[in-house]
Amino acid sequence: MNSEALSALIAKNPSLKAAKAKLEAMEPGAYCIHRSWGFGQIKSYDEAAQRLIIDFKGKKGHAMDPAFCLTTMEILPPKHLLVRKETEPKKIAELIAENPAQLVAEALEAYPNHATSAIDLEITLAQVVGEEKFKKWWSVAKKAVAKDPRISTPEKKTELYVLRETPVSAEDEILEQFNSTRSARRRIALAEELVNTVGKKEIKTDLVAILKAVADAVKDSNQLDASERLYGASVRDDLAKLAGSEEVFEPSQATLIANVRDLPAIAEKIPVHFQGQFLDLVKETHPIESRDIVFTLLKTSQGKFTTECINFLVENGHSEELAAALKRWQTEQNLRAPVLLWIVKNRHSKKFAKLLNDLITPRLLGAVFFAIDYEALQASSARRIPLADILSEDTDLIADLLSTADPETARDLANTLMLNQGFEELTKKSLLARFIKIFPKIQSLVAADAEGKEEQLLVSKASFERKREEYETIVSKKIPENSKAIATAREHGDLKENSEYKMAKQDQQVLMAQKTNLEKDLGRARVSDFKEASSEQVSAGTVVEIKGENGAITRYTILGAWDGDPDQNIISYKTALGSALLGKKSGESVKVKTGSSEENYTVVSIARVADKS
Repeated sequence: MNSEALSALIAKNPSLKAAKAKLEAMEPGAYCIHRSWGFGQIKSYDEAAQRLIIDFKGKKGHAMDPAFCLTTMEILPPKHLLVRKETEPKKIAELIAENPAQLVAEALEAYPNHATSAIDLEITLAQVVGEEKFKKWWSVAKKAVAKDPRISTPEKKTELYVLRETPVSAEDEILEQFNSTRSARRRIALAEELVNTVGKKEIKTDLVAILKAVADAVKDSNQLDASERLYGASVRDDLAKLAGSEEVFEPSQATLIANVRDLPAIAEKIPVHFQGQFLDLVKETHPIESRDIVFTLLKTSQGKFTTECINFLVENGHSEELAAALKRWQTEQNLRAPVLLWIVKNRHSKKFAKLLNDLITPRLLGAVFFAIDYEALQASSARRIPLADILSEDTDLIADLLSTADPETARDLANTLMLNQGFEELTKKSLLARFIKIFPKIQSLVAADAEGKEEQLLVSKASFERKREEYETIVSKKIPENSKAIATAREHGDLKENSEYKMAKQDQQVLMAQKTNLEKDLGRARVSDFKEASSEQVSAGTVVEIKGENGAITRYTILGAWDGDPDQNIISYKTALGSALLGKKSGESVKVKTGSSEENYTVVSIARVADKS
């Protein structure tokens, strides 16, 4: 905006004089970022209309009042990354691909005081790198940035990234952070970082004070749970080796895992990279019991710890016992989702061929379906179920598991799939297609499902609400309660003799069947106020008087598929009498079969329910 245009604008609106410098920056060619429209470039200024003409992404030639832009738009300096992405695309692309730390350093140079919040920096970088690539790129780039001595990285997103005037070594930065925090967890994490950073390099720091602080945290801090205390003891001992200390610290790692009953809770929370070391420590501390302990840990393991437990057992010569245990757990329906996931992922592994050969059967597919259903019922939100994902993504998995199945077994498993809560309907159809490819006769399941959806049910609003409440009760109350009962009964062991477990499983089958039927019924229902009914012929929504063979006249109100009140002579159009009367006109006769007898009725009169209310 030139001086003449600016003077004219201020003359029209004197209050803008205080913002003269900001208005002067709104010149053609300048890049900007608007609160609503995002990144753009000022192309020109329309003096007659006193409007800036700005090209935004997806909105070219947009006219805006400069006064309005003062509070909603920021003019970006030439060094800003978003500007440089336009003016130096090749250089920025090179930094993104090869030197992310330098990219961040140059980004910080464009900010006042060479600092900005983590939130602001990540928003800018996401626009520069591209939203679809940013998350993966940043997870790697952040590590490079953290190691750069020029950049101070924050602990929280609300804190600042700062480009230092004088570079600080990684070791000095860790020590600075260590000395400025009183958090036991943070000190342990920083001590581990120091061990990894210093390693075998020449140690510049006196580690005695650091070692004492970590040892005190492990011994006395009430901030730590059992797994954090054990991990802290491991870091403490690594730090002692690095410092050349021969002091014996308490509590020792062995002391912290001395009670076998504490191990499952500890194992659940230990860091992933410590899991293998943890199992070795268990073996060292409990040499006689270690095999049985690891079997117990495997049973409830999750994620990478499942793999660590299995590798430990195999490497320590327990492959045969592991194969027997997996087979037994499968028979008892006691294979949990993480172990099942490991089995199906490793089914083609040469290393585990003997171990898994007897498990790749239709029974395993049943166990997979049960585990997916159980996880879906336990989930409080729409979280991912990894076992369901791999079943969908691994196109050979169903074929592998059905390789020894007979048609009847395959049909039962297909039925189980259709009742499963862990898949969306489209996914079920996709998986069912894999069944049909191997067993074409299962196609009848799809046909039967389609037939069930063709016929609509005409229902009253009141009966629909009752049916919907019944469905909600089953889904939100009865099924979760049943899942808990199954889980509780399962813990009692030996499922063959476990009557509580069998009863809970039977209840589950009933509940799942009820849920499926209600879903189908509610899906086919069309709620009506019956105002479309005619008095010309009998239909849902009519009041009809009929005369029996004995001359007695009875009045019936015919309503929706789920309505019925014998005391008020309200019947559903789906009953034997209701369906026989449908379409009949006054004076016409109808024969109704009830049990083994038949009776003739004549329609005397027809009226609309809507006219009676």
